[in-house]
Amino acid sequence: MDKAAGIVPATQAPTGAGLDLRPMLRRLELHVTHACNLACESCSHYSNQGHKGHISLAEAESWMSAWNGKIRVACTSLLGGEPTVHPDFPQFIPLVRRHWPRTQIEIVTNGFFLSRHPALPALMREAGNCVLFMSIHHNDPAYLKRVEEPLALLQEWREKEGMDARIRPAFKNWTRRYTGFGDGMKPYADGDTRKSWEICPSRWCKQLYDGKLWKCPPLTYLPLQAEKYNLSAEWDPYLAYEALDPDCAPEELAAFLKLEDEAVCGMCPSHPRHFELPNPMLRAKG
Repeated sequence: MDKAAGIVPATQAPTGAGLDLRPMLRRLELHVTHACNLACESCSHYSNQGHKGHISLAEAESWMSAWNGKIRVACTSLLGGEPTVHPDFPQFIPLVRRHWPRTQIEIVTNGFFLSRHPALPALMREAGNCVLFMSIHHNDPAYLKRVEEPLALLQEWREKEGMDARIRPAFKNWTRRYTGFGDGMKPYADGDTRKSWEICPSRWCKQLYDGKLWKCPPLTYLPLQAEKYNLSAEWDPYLAYEALDPDCAPEELAAFLKLEDEAVCGMCPSHPRHFELPNPMLRAKG
């Protein structure tokens, strides 16, 4: 494995299928929605910034169809925003499985609206190799009280449906990816892109969005910020980032997958900016 690039070289495909020359991504993420019921300060996906809009199943289908012949994916993550606010969310699971039969499917949710999707356990079981991560975003008593019912539902699904569901304390070791909010949001300018890349929690998290492959969440969804807010000119170099088109040549794809630190990494800090995350329920908008 080329661990430095987060990809795996070509390996022998199943018997009779020949040599599979497609490179393998370590992780591919799909925002099924930009909306979120919480507002975690300095979210790297800008989910605290009041964005709306769902990705349709048809859109996701066309995006995956454009790439499944070019790449294999070790892990595909369905998230947002908060994925369970999407009314058709569970149907993304069989969609992913059709396009990448061997990928592990991960669901990342805060769990608040799991009860809206009673078909989820069965679809996860049918897909196989599927795990749900419920993120706990605060230890405030009011927050913990609110997640009691989702946690009980997960336990029921574990026992009765055999669901692989895990709890993740996401608020621990929370760091800033930018400063400010909305119009006043600012990038970091620490001047060490290598260190910024090395500490980045999203450095292996390629995004599938608008039919293209993107380096990381902060770059992918920055244009949404620019559409909603009057960002300063400091963001212009990062808004000029060009994602990889599915019509790219094999050499372009290989170069993209091997990229580590580059100039656009300068938008993020070069050392962790830890802070105590405020209760995101109290700050949620709309």
